[in-house]
Amino acid sequence: MIGELLSTPIATAESFGDPADPPPLFAVEEAVVAQAVEGRRREFGTVRHCARAALGELGFAPAPLLPGERGAPRWPDGVVGSMTHCRGYRAAAVARDADVVTIGLDAEPDEPLPSEGVAELIVLPEERVMLRRLAAQQPGICWDRLLFSAKESVYKAWFPLTGCWLDFTEATIRIDPVARSFTARLLVPGPLVAGSRMAGFDGSWLARDGLLVTAVAVHRNSLR
Repeated sequence: MIGELLSTPIATAESFGDPADPPPLFAVEEAVVAQAVEGRRREFGTVRHCARAALGELGFAPAPLLPGERGAPRWPDGVVGSMTHCRGYRAAAVARDADVVTIGLDAEPDEPLPSEGVAELIVLPEERVMLRRLAAQQPGICWDRLLFSAKESVYKAWFPLTGCWLDFTEATIRIDPVARSFTARLLVPGPLVAGSRMAGFDGSWLARDGLLVTAVAVHRNSLR
């Protein structure tokens, strides 16, 4: 799935579950999840197996991939990337930082948000109007969950550039149901990249087999 949203020079890998024999972890990675429940240990290992497979496509040898600030992965020097996991899906996307500025990736079950209270925290008034319209046009997709996923991808792309939190209400998303794309307009000052302040992010999405996947990538050649 993720390969349909991100392509060369971005390398991707995915898994639709955890293998019966868990992929090996480095000792320092084992220490991170030593006290975690079995399910968490398995998804942690599988998504890192995906990330190492994608890094291998770029010519990088296997190495530990430890969580850093706010849980963001610490990638090898010269690499940008993103990982995601949800029920039934794990994926990673990486690229050389000479080619790509940042990547954000998220996957969610194609199910409604768990409560109206959650929606109140993440949905802006103009987005609520959009969600009602999309639901009327294509009721087979849980658009509120897709909006959540898009904002997660935007945050994952934002954080490596700023080192700061981005609240769900600090970016407004417009979803294109035909092009399977979305645009995020930042409501706070954007990061400075190549001497210019970013006003937002562009992304793409896919809904298939009970999953919603969203991705954001900022290519360096798009900044010229």
